Order: sequence, then structure tokens, then C-alpha cells
Amino acid sequence: MVRPAPPCRAATHALLAHLRDIGFDGAPSVLASGAETETLTYIPGVAAVPPLPPELLTDAALVSVADLLRRYHVAAASFNPAGYRWPRPVPAAFRTGLVSHNDVYPANLVFRDGRAVALIDFDLAGPGSAAWDFASAARSVVPLADDADVPDSRRGRALERFRLFLDASGLPRDARRDVAEALVANHDWTYAIVTEAAAAGHQAFAEEWRAVAASARRARAWCVRYRRDLLAAASRV
Repeated sequence: MVRPAPPCRAATHALLAHLRDIGFDGAPSVLASGAETETLTYIPGVAAVPPLPPELLTDAALVSVADLLRRYHVAAASFNPAGYRWPRPVPAAFRTGLVSHNDVYPANLVFRDGRAVALIDFDLAGPGSAAWDFASAARSVVPLADDADVPDSRRGRALERFRLFLDASGLPRDARRDVAEALVANHDWTYAIVTEAAAAGHQAFAEEWRAVAASARRARAWCVRYRRDLLAAASRV
């Protein structure tokens, strides 16, 4: 698969090489890299692009995302990020030294038979934490959003599915609470990338922001409104 090269390609390619060498099969490998493009291995399956099919809305699919992230973090834990230039830094409060994916949302997940099998698009990967990745994923996969913006069987089940997702994460209690604490910061970090690019004149980002701005604001307000409930759900082990 040929795609534009990431902005911090040396770091991203070193991470992907490490994942390949350690035997992690849930990420693409780099086959070739040029001045403007890179060629990656193709991972069979379907990316979770809306509207999501019913098999990707199940609790089993949600648990499979948690399992994939847990396996990725185990594989990435032995990668040393020192000496590389990385993209936009994660807030210091949510950095542990682990190189997290930092952009875990449905379209960057590959599914087969209703289960998440791979992460793609590592362009924003950099020193972060497992909690930061789980916060990113929870926001969009649970999803943590206003019910008006959940047009499927997941509506009304956000807190229940958030707890299920963290139960499957393998994270200790303190890290689970960190996930809940990171939600609003992760939201702001993610959409700052979009709005800043839109303000700089990038048409695709401008179009994306026009399409999601209202629902994004409602999602942020939802996370603020239910902060105590989210922390309570994260604290249950």
C-alpha cells in the first residue's frame, strides 16, 4: 500500500520496524520509503469507516479493540523513543515514556470477522501512555458522546461500555482512572490538530471540522457533565 510519508518518518519507521521484529502482527511494516511516499504491507480486513456494520457495534468488537491496544502496548514497551523527532507532543501529565499510537479511532482500526486485528496510520505516534491511547479509543469506539450523535445500538450504553472497555484493558486501577482523567484533554488535543490545520488553510481539515464541530462540542460537554460517573466506572475493578 502506497501512502504519503509521515512527517516524522524516521521515528515512525523505527517504531514499525521494532513492532515487526518483536513479532507484533497488529501493525503494517515498511516495505519502501521515498521522498514523499512510503509503501507499507497490506493488512487484510476492513477499516471501521462509518456507517459501521452491526458486527462492529457489538461488545465483543469493543473488547477486541482493548485487547489489540493491550498487545500493542506490550510490544511497544521495549522500544526506546530517545533520539527521534516525534510529532505533536502529548500533554506532560499523560506521558510515561511509552510510544502510544495517539490516534486510535475506528477508521484507524482494521477488523476481521468482527474483531480488531490491527492498528494503522501511525503518523501521530509518539511518547505518551497506555491511558492516553485508551482515552482516545474510548471517546470514539465506546463512544463517549451525546446520545443525539449515536445513531445505533450503542446509544444509551456509554458508561456501561466504558466500564467493559476498561475491564478488558488489563490496566491497573490507577491507570484506569488516568484514562477517565485524560478524556477531555485527549479531545482538546485531537481537535486542536484539526482546527489549527483548518486555520492554516488545509481544505480537507476545514471540511472535516465543518462536518464534526457541533457533535465534537456536544461530546466534550458530555464528558465534562459525566466526569464523576466516568471516574466511578474507571475505579471499579
